[in-house]
Amino acid sequence: MKAINLKEKHSTFTKKWHPHQIARVDDMQVILAKIQGEFVWHSHENEDELFQVLRGTLYMQFRDRTEVVKEGEIIVVPKGVEHCPSTKDDEIVHLLLFEKLTAAHTGNVKHPMTQTEYPKI
Repeated sequence: MKAINLKEKHSTFTKKWHPHQIARVDDMQVILAKIQGEFVWHSHENEDELFQVLRGTLYMQFRDRTEVVKEGEIIVVPKGVEHCPSTKDDEIVHLLLFEKLTAAHTGNVKHPMTQTEYPKI
């Protein structure tokens, strides 16, 4: 058991849309990611996702609206809800995510941006 410095961990990678696992909590994983631009429309049939914005502004798009999530805020996307995270103006946003180990990166959607393995840092 050691404290995890989120800024330090974020400094160890540059890839966008490529989750990195920093911890496990029971059947959940804690993930860091950097995002820029628009991701892929997808949903997770059996898993909720929690997004915390550590730096920047996240635009969580849903089919009927977009939620603006600012630094220091969180948003929970319930299982089965189609969503598409994005950023604006080329901003690089730093995120912490909390999700089940079984959650696939892009749900049932297969896309060139889909990651199947998350490096542990």
